[in-house]
Amino acid sequence: MKKKETGKNKHLTIEQRKEIERCLDHGVSFKAIGGRISKDPTTVSYEVKHHRKEYRNGFVRREDGCPLLLKAPFVCNGCTKRHSKSCPYVRYLYRASEAQEEYKVLLSEAREGIPLNKESFYEDDRIISEGLKKGQHICHIQANNPLHSSKSTIYRHFHKGYYSASILDLPRAVKFKPRNQRHTDYVPAGIKIGRSYNDYCAFMETNHLESCVEMDTVIGRVGGKVILTMILSACNFMFGLLLENKSAVEAAAKFMELKARMRACSFDPAEIMPVILTDNGVEFSDIFSFENDNSGSKELSVFFCDPMMSAQKPHVEKNHSLFRDIVPGGKSFDDFTQDTVNLIFSHVNSVSRKLYSGKTAYDMFVYLYSEKLAACFGIQRIPPDQVCQSPQLLDGIADLSKGI
Repeated sequence: MKKKETGKNKHLTIEQRKEIERCLDHGVSFKAIGGRISKDPTTVSYEVKHHRKEYRNGFVRREDGCPLLLKAPFVCNGCTKRHSKSCPYVRYLYRASEAQEEYKVLLSEAREGIPLNKESFYEDDRIISEGLKKGQHICHIQANNPLHSSKSTIYRHFHKGYYSASILDLPRAVKFKPRNQRHTDYVPAGIKIGRSYNDYCAFMETNHLESCVEMDTVIGRVGGKVILTMILSACNFMFGLLLENKSAVEAAAKFMELKARMRACSFDPAEIMPVILTDNGVEFSDIFSFENDNSGSKELSVFFCDPMMSAQKPHVEKNHSLFRDIVPGGKSFDDFTQDTVNLIFSHVNSVSRKLYSGKTAYDMFVYLYSEKLAACFGIQRIPPDQVCQSPQLLDGIADLSKGI
């Protein structure tokens, strides 16, 4: 015998909400309603109490509220005095259509990593950063500025690295011992809906694409500067963007600067990098800054690998080994400039590859695109006899900076 569908752990549908409204109009109990729509009575009670609406008419004479509304069903749908002029109280009604619209809005907001639009978030980030520079506390900043987030949300965003300021910039943060709980440093699940690795594979197949841009970050000193790396998988050409910190704000800002530089050089980012595949790092949370142009229209498609599956973007992971030949693990990037990063990847791209029968990634890139675009990315060709694939390259940069 087939087991009856209980609807457990599923959201209410518009049909179920309409059934709740019809039952309330006829005075049916929450228990009976739950049985009709295969939901627990407490679910029905929660739905009604959180989506009931206040309705007023010209006959309202008392503001203290009807005592019958203090118990189930908490609404006036089935009350015999609902349309009577003798009732002096404000009416509360449950409407399925209005409840469904509220549910859709709430669901949309819950699925966003940062429940603010881009303008509001960046305005909050600016206000908070300026206040912290003056030594102000979050409570003071919030009390004297029109922020769009609650205090707990602000602290949560700090711990996840969304703001340009660090958690260590908070006046008292270093005095408190962290709680014994694991804070996630990954892109919120709602952001990845429609952007999973399976979605990526389907998108590539549907659009007959064979290559993409793989994106990742390389960490130096913990808490210091990081490098956002990007590789065009068709030719293993890699370049990097130096970030002041591993935050969503910093990564989004530098990527938008890259797209602006490409447009200034007469290149369309949507043509050069239509698809980007990256991991679940928190620095990629501001997905819309990566995908959208200045007008807010989508121009790129960003997808995320499955958690703990770095092999799904093998090109960027492999090229990181060439980067580490020059910059060993644990080496701080705090003394680096963007010119330093460009020089390192110029040498990486000038290494002869067996895959290309002795040609370099730079040669392949110039063949597919142009030297002008390579220069736009800050990459230049290094003569074979001058290619350096060891930390000596950094020593040479240090000597030049000292004037030796």
